[in-house]
Amino acid sequence: MSLFTVKEGKKLRCGYTTGSCAAAAAKAAAMMVLTGRRVDAVSLQTPQGTVLQLIPEDVSFGPQSATCAIRKDSGDDPDITDGMLVYGTVEKTPSGLSLIGGEGVGRVTQPGLACAVGDWAINPVPRRMITEALQQACQQCGYTGGLRLTLSIPDGQRLAQKTFNPRLGIVGGLSILGTSGIVDPMSEQALVDTIHTEMDSRRATGQAHLLAFFGNYGVDFSRDHLGLDVSPRVTISNYVGETLDYAAYKGFSDVLLIGHIGKLVKVAQGIMNTHSRYADGRTTLLALEAVFAGASREVAQKIYDSLTTDEAVRLLKETGLLEPVMAAVCEKIEAYMDQRTHGQVPTAAVVFSNAYGVLGQSSRAQAFLALHTKGELR
Repeated sequence: MSLFTVKEGKKLRCGYTTGSCAAAAAKAAAMMVLTGRRVDAVSLQTPQGTVLQLIPEDVSFGPQSATCAIRKDSGDDPDITDGMLVYGTVEKTPSGLSLIGGEGVGRVTQPGLACAVGDWAINPVPRRMITEALQQACQQCGYTGGLRLTLSIPDGQRLAQKTFNPRLGIVGGLSILGTSGIVDPMSEQALVDTIHTEMDSRRATGQAHLLAFFGNYGVDFSRDHLGLDVSPRVTISNYVGETLDYAAYKGFSDVLLIGHIGKLVKVAQGIMNTHSRYADGRTTLLALEAVFAGASREVAQKIYDSLTTDEAVRLLKETGLLEPVMAAVCEKIEAYMDQRTHGQVPTAAVVFSNAYGVLGQSSRAQAFLALHTKGELR
């Protein structure tokens, strides 16, 4: 595969996710067992529309089953999964399509994740990609029977110990991940430079009100649920501090940051780079604010032990503590952002969850939202 992206004049090679590897291995193995012929290259369209041409390795097939592997390629941002093999074994069955995890694929043991407890750690988008790949193979071959796919990653259990999986209660191996199918490389400095360039462009066109998002989740939520004009946005990834510094330097009138609670609850603690490798403390703050709002020790402990912020929000909602906790969190977010701009640029934030919608907003948010409503941007 030769897929590249250009960041600040630098040509960087993209990679593809474990989800793409799994779907491609499934499709290639299915084609081989259904046709009886070796597949030398498999075509896979990713959710973002990119078509990958991947090469099956370690191929074996017969009349009832076939196995092959796709080698993971992380592009110019290699991680611990770079170069590992993701295997797919497809067997004919009387009817239906089934998917199971084999060696090196993790299993979920605790609630609060995208997969149900007891299920294989194969996230929803890769699961859909795999199902579609098997369906395409059946349609192309005119096959009306069933198929059973077993995914395996021979080195998965060892590699998983270097990830967050053990902390999340995923045991036995790695997760099959990916929302776009593509790994988009980006060095830290290149990303910060890109954010600054985007902000330069906004100011050069006369834009005074900065609308910032961490990524696509916030963009989609704001467009679909808040009715905002998101076209003049700036995407800041994890770089809250650098964005606020530059907003003050460039003379923006105000900054509105809209983001998932998992990101913004870190800002409420003064954490200005929200990447997990720098700091966390998400459920720590939520549990503390719950205590201040009247939570019992037992409830606070459950919030503290939550695997995800959505799980913590569920507990806060069930105990009637969500509103006071989020009011305190939003107050802290605004205070820390104002502190970062030294009071030169008024700031505001809107906190949301995909599962629960808008959770809270800081004191200036309503006024700033009006500046970005469709048809009213200025």
